[in-house]
Amino acid sequence: MEIRHAEWADLDRIMEIYAAARRFMAEHGNPTQWGTTFPPREYVEEDIRYGRNYVCEEDGRVCAVFFYKVHDTDDDPDYPGIFDGSWLAPRPYGVVHRIASDGSVKGAGSFCIETAYSWFPNLRIDTHPDNVVMQNLLTKLGFTKCGKIIFGGDGTLRYAYQKTEGVKEQE
Repeated sequence: MEIRHAEWADLDRIMEIYAAARRFMAEHGNPTQWGTTFPPREYVEEDIRYGRNYVCEEDGRVCAVFFYKVHDTDDDPDYPGIFDGSWLAPRPYGVVHRIASDGSVKGAGSFCIETAYSWFPNLRIDTHPDNVVMQNLLTKLGFTKCGKIIFGGDGTLRYAYQKTEGVKEQE
């Protein structure tokens, strides 16, 4: 598998992957995290425009997608605060959002998350309380459940996870 920046030519395929992921989540007890339309095409277009959208390819075919960005200031509206716990380490950190696979390649989600972690070994990710599949994957990949956040995008509760290496922990 290979990871690369998403290109405009990938847009329709990315939207197909998100549709497949919404169906998978609904079938596995998580129908509300992305509902029937999230993420909207406009989000994906903006992510491609600013170089924050990545795709995973297997044999030249896009099979997974994710948002990735490094936050080195207080510019992350999705993580304004954490409660019922605390982050393992402060900024700077990488963040993964909107990760999805079409289900055709086993391990694509793990590969995407592990690749993002290799780019910046202080990585945060959040997931909906009903997304047990993602919670199990994050635990398997060595992430620590740090607490809860209210997701800035839609005001819903999310579980916050972090994996860090070599970054001084907060006092």
